Amino acid sequence: MRRRFTREQKTTIVYGILSLVLILVVLQFWLLTATMNAYLGGDESVILPAALASIVCFALNAGLLRYVYGLDKLRP
Repeated sequence: MRRRFTREQKTTIVYGILSLVLILVVLQFWLLTATMNAYLGGDESVILPAALASIVCFALNAGLLRYVYGLDKLRP
């Protein structure tokens, strides 16, 4: 049986998730910048690890979005 959240509890959860999403997006922008800087400097060894890290960040964001959609289905 799933627990039902009040509107205030859902708002708090969504704000926390948005904070995590913001951190992950900033991390991805930093990762892109650092990778492009290294690649243009001649270091091609950072491309694969950076791509994998970016995919992990994307998967985390997709999971958080799925959780938010699941919260919407639970009505108090």
